Amino acid sequence: MGIKYRINEDFFNKWNSRMAYTLGFLYADGSLEDASYLRGKYVRLTSTDKDIVFKIKKWLNSEHNVVILKDSLPNRKQRYFLRIGSHKLYDSLTELGLYPNKSLTMRFPKIPKRYLNDFIRGYFDGDGCVYLELSNGKKQKIIIKKLSIIFTSGSKKFLQTLKFILKKEVEVSQNNIYNSQRAFQLRYCTSDSIKLFKFLYKNTPKDLYFKRKFKIFLKYFKMRSSVIDKEIGNILNGWNKGHVVK
Repeated sequence: MGIKYRINEDFFNKWNSRMAYTLGFLYADGSLEDASYLRGKYVRLTSTDKDIVFKIKKWLNSEHNVVILKDSLPNRKQRYFLRIGSHKLYDSLTELGLYPNKSLTMRFPKIPKRYLNDFIRGYFDGDGCVYLELSNGKKQKIIIKKLSIIFTSGSKKFLQTLKFILKKEVEVSQNNIYNSQRAFQLRYCTSDSIKLFKFLYKNTPKDLYFKRKFKIFLKYFKMRSSVIDKEIGNILNGWNKGHVVK
């Protein structure tokens, strides 16, 4: 009989901001493993971001070890791997729509509207990116070409539902999903990215977002202060106080 590690097996049974964010991150960078030959079911999380792996381990009250995976290829970041054996935790995630081989089978889960931005922000932190494209203007002055938000997934149907939800909730204009190197991408231009910033970070606890991604938005708003309205200002003021506020 293997070692039994402590874990909060009821973590995904009740909706809250932390649960929704974690679920979103697992949809991006997690997976399920049904190891029937070992009579085991496992929840796995792999990320190059050390902090988020240890945060999720802490939130789950997990005693499981985090393993460092070093890539044989040069210039590749090392990854942090958390593998949790729990039939109950595994089954609760399948009930929420997460399955083995999720890259091909993944569908957007039913999320209470109150926690929709937490789930999408968790997915964004795992399989999304924000990109600030700059160029040299006259007299070597740096100018902004565009601000972009991109969501990536191996499941086109997942992105189709995400696109529909964001169009309804945020009134973004993007309608196209692009095929990009064995995956699909949902890309948003500058005006849509500003709307998405408001949606993703409003009413957000300080531990439920990647600060390195948030800092890219900070850089943009510092360079383009004319677009800062009251809503954006409140979010940025919350950052200065150590958390995002209403």
